Order: sequence, then structure tokens, then C-alpha cells
Amino acid sequence: MNRIDHLFQNKKSRILSVFFTAGFPGLNDTVPIIELLEKNGVDLIEIGIPFSDPTADGPDIQHSNDEALKNGMSLELLFSQLEGIREKVSLPLILMGYFNPVMQFGVERFCRKCRETGIDGVILPDLPPWEYDRQYKAYFEGNGLHNILLITPQTSDERIREADRQTGGFLYMVSSSSTTGAGKEVSDFQTEYFERVRRLNPDHPRLIGFGISNRATFENACQYASGAIIGSAFIRALQEPGTPEEKVGRFVRQILPSV
Repeated sequence: MNRIDHLFQNKKSRILSVFFTAGFPGLNDTVPIIELLEKNGVDLIEIGIPFSDPTADGPDIQHSNDEALKNGMSLELLFSQLEGIREKVSLPLILMGYFNPVMQFGVERFCRKCRETGIDGVILPDLPPWEYDRQYKAYFEGNGLHNILLITPQTSDERIREADRQTGGFLYMVSSSSTTGAGKEVSDFQTEYFERVRRLNPDHPRLIGFGISNRATFENACQYASGAIIGSAFIRALQEPGTPEEKVGRFVRQILPSV
């Protein structure tokens, strides 16, 4: 069974997924950060594939992309770093990024390397579902990879139902049309949108992302979904003073005080 499916079968609420960019803050920090996140009780990890033009991302993630690329991170190197990761961690791992680097790498080769290194799912927001279905679905399914789809407050009920049919693992609910990291307060949340999606009763579980930055916004999101995804706030935490162990532990405790 795919590790993402296993997670959602065994945990129904308050799932914490954390995003960070591979190769940031240091080129060789990717695997140590993954290990520390698991050690501190995170449920799911999204590893960002650095890209030179991350237009949907806010300044923190844009900065991490720029720094990771300057450090020399690439998809080739990332897969090399992830070799043997399954000897160290057991939680689900997802690669998230833009389609261009994947296309340049080769989609079939990319999917095969994901299987070989133990990646469970992929989020490529700019890969249209119809193009995925027509050209790439066989590569993903043949390598046991979930292609996770996003919905937004502007997504119609009909398209939400279609995304629910096509997605793998879970639905990624983008909380607003802003770039990542934009929200700061619970009042920013599109509660009408969250309620609308809940009334549709999708078959797949849901995680809410964009604007989740602290315990209050995490807990609010958990009222409407199985959990939430935090990215920009963690990227900022990685730049604070302290050792990696201190920074990761302090961040997770701020979100999940019982950990």
C-alpha cells in the first residue's frame, strides 16, 4: 500500500505536512531535515524541487528556490541524495514543484527514480489534469506514484468532483488565490469555501495549504480538513539561529505542543 494511503487510513485528523525546498538552507541539508521532521512528529513531508521561476510562491519560498539553485541543487542531485532514505525514515514523502524541471529530466525517468528512492507522491500544480491523463498517467501508476491535485476557492463544484475522481492520496485545498505564505490570521481563511468543499463530501481526504503559519491557523484548518500543510513558515524557521535540531524541534512544538 502507498504510504500516503496508509497514513490517511490510520490517522483521520490533525495531520501535519511540512514543505521545504531541497538544497536549502545548505546543499546537503535535505536528508537531515527529513530525518529531523520525522523525529519530531511530522506526518508527511513535501520536498520542493527548486525552480528558477516559482511564480505561484511567495517571497520566502522564492528565496529558498534561489538559494538552493545557487547551492547547486538539481533533480539529478536530489535523487542521488535520497538514495537509501527508506533505511532512515518511514513517513510518506512527496516531491512538489513545477513541471518544467520534471519534463527536462524526462517524465518516465523521473517516475522510475521516484519509485527507486521511495517517493510516494508528486504535486505538479502546472501540469494540466487532461495532459497528465493523456500522456503521463501510465508512468505514474506503473511506478506506484500518486499524482496529487489542487483545488482553489475559484474551483467549481463540478471540477472539484472531477479532481476528487482523478487525484491520488488526497486533495490539496489551496486556501486562497494568493501566493504561498500570504495569510497570517485565521480571519484570512476562506471558510465559505471550506464549508462548500465539505458539503460536497469528497471521497479523498483533504489537506489545506497556503497561509498556514502557526498553531492557530493549523487548528482552524483542521476543523475543515484532515490536516494542513505548512511551508513558508518552516522556510523562515530554518533561517533562525540555532542548530538544525533546535530549529526543527522548536518549529514543530509551536504547531503541535504535545510533541
